Amino acid sequence: MKTVFVILGFLASVLSIILAVTPLYKIAFLTSIAALVFGSISLYISNKKQLPKKSIHLVFLLTIIALSLSIYKTLFTTVEVGDTEELIQKEEESEQEAIETLEDIEIDE
Repeated sequence: MKTVFVILGFLASVLSIILAVTPLYKIAFLTSIAALVFGSISLYISNKKQLPKKSIHLVFLLTIIALSLSIYKTLFTTVEVGDTEELIQKEEESEQEAIETLEDIEIDE
């Protein structure tokens, strides 16, 4: 039972690290919480049966690294809004071109 939770903890913590370094870093918080839960369950089982805990500590270490990266990116990433006037102008131009194209089409009945 412990090995199942350790494996799930490893998978969740590795997925957290992968997500933390991608633009999907906000999702890494969910997988980090899952890794912490799986690690806590396996730590509880390991303490109950007096089993070694090195792999569980590694799960916690990987999860802490993923959380650190995610928190860093959350705090220091700024969202830049582009020039909306250009987008509106391009949209109007494409609308005008579409209207002209439709006017040029002759429908034969």
